Amino acid sequence: MKLSCLPVSLYPELTAKQRSLADWFHFAGALGLDGADVSVVHLESHQPVYLRMLRQQAADAGVQIAMLVTYADFTHPDAGERKRQVQEIQAFCEVAAQLGASFMRVTAGQAHPGVERADGITWAVEGLTACLERSSAAGITLCYENHTKGYAWTYNDFSQPADRFLEIVARTEGTSLKLLYDTANTLAAGDDPLAVLERVKHRVAMVHVNDIRQAGRFEPVLLGTGVAPLLEIFSILVQNGFDQWVSVEEASKTGEEGFRRAVPYAEQLWVKAGGKPRTR
Repeated sequence: MKLSCLPVSLYPELTAKQRSLADWFHFAGALGLDGADVSVVHLESHQPVYLRMLRQQAADAGVQIAMLVTYADFTHPDAGERKRQVQEIQAFCEVAAQLGASFMRVTAGQAHPGVERADGITWAVEGLTACLERSSAAGITLCYENHTKGYAWTYNDFSQPADRFLEIVARTEGTSLKLLYDTANTLAAGDDPLAVLERVKHRVAMVHVNDIRQAGRFEPVLLGTGVAPLLEIFSILVQNGFDQWVSVEEASKTGEEGFRRAVPYAEQLWVKAGGKPRTR
């Protein structure tokens, strides 16, 4: 597998421009990572010259931008806004390609008040599948996540509880849409992460390894100090032949030391689960 990281703990600094994306790439390289994930909220421009600069900065730091993280809201009650969201995600496919990313995280959308389950699922499926042709043309794999709440979102993800996520997955079966499986989000919603993974493991193309303090509540903690069944999840993935990108979603708010502890922990746990040791 290859190891990347989504630096959620650094989001406040990146947003306030106290730390640049180049700084993040340098830190990721120093951590020995293969990749460094980027959120669209931290891009200063979508112009090719800027995106090429970021790609080069990552390469100079010894890492690849593995995944571009987006915040699609395909479940918005306004049809015009849903159309705009599709157009935005389609455009982000080109952005991801210019950054050199292979994957792009997509979400179903927010659980807007008043949106019925059946409508939300239909809109999510329509939105997700409407972006596949453009992503394929750009050479980007779209990965739908069992998500909790987007950065700057008002409401939690419509994909909770897990039966909604599973239905959206089932209704996109046979398409090129893949999955980004988060190790803690399903548990945070009070569902069984192992049972859900068993049903979707054949679609998983990338993993967010995350941990939470207790089931039924989204409170990220340092990897290995919470209740997410990380070893069991890794074991299921390894047994299913998964050997792709694993991204540490470091959101423990413990500073740079949290990254220095989480990254080797994830790598060691992968090997303990039977995965092949990483080579660089």
